[in-house]
Amino acid sequence: MRLLKTIVIDSNSDVVAQLSKFAEENSVIIEICAFSDSLSEAMPLIKAHKPELIFLDATPINLSEFHLIKQLDFNIPKFIFISNDITKAYDAFRYNATDFQLKPLDFNDLIVCIYKVIKLIEMELSFQNQKVNQIKSYGSETSDNGFIAISSSDKIELIKVEDIMYCKAEGKYTEFVLSNKQKILSSKNLGEYNSLLLNNYFFRIHHSYVVNIKKIVKIVKKDGFYCEFEHGVSLPVAKRRQEEFVKFIKI
Repeated sequence: MRLLKTIVIDSNSDVVAQLSKFAEENSVIIEICAFSDSLSEAMPLIKAHKPELIFLDATPINLSEFHLIKQLDFNIPKFIFISNDITKAYDAFRYNATDFQLKPLDFNDLIVCIYKVIKLIEMELSFQNQKVNQIKSYGSETSDNGFIAISSSDKIELIKVEDIMYCKAEGKYTEFVLSNKQKILSSKNLGEYNSLLLNNYFFRIHHSYVVNIKKIVKIVKKDGFYCEFEHGVSLPVAKRRQEEFVKFIKI
């Protein structure tokens, strides 16, 4: 069962209490990681937690700030609009929200709504996996031709392997950091990409990092090993990987 990381944006204490109780009683499918009064105030929380679902109070102010969502550099969360005004259901449709819930919230309706979100996400991931497999069958997902396919829930991006500075584990996801500072979040875990990138230039220095050794500016040997890259990025080499790393880069 999929666990939805969720943020609630609503200033109504009753709604916050209702959704908190709902999450406690349904902890296998929903986890509320943050609360906020408005969409603009919630943006740092959204960027930090990367939620899959957001409950949004469909107030005029929040709707006017909805364009801020375009600033996100990862998969756009699914939205459930909530309001005590039934006419706001039109706004939910207009802003492509997954569903609309009328206040006061009903737990049975919420269950149906949450499963709708889960089903939609799983369908999108299944579709993307099919596309990736098609690409794979043509040899485009491997790095043999210099490119790698990065799949998320709503798109597939083809990037040059040589542009990858390092890959970082983000829970069940992988964040690709490119030389131009661009970050791309994939729906696959780091282990899958580690095997894909195995060649003369990539090495897993840590449980959380696979690095392109061509992008390393220098290696600092002080209180352990650290790989330094451009833009002031410094990543640690795990102690148990240091000896193998030294052999790999031939120093």
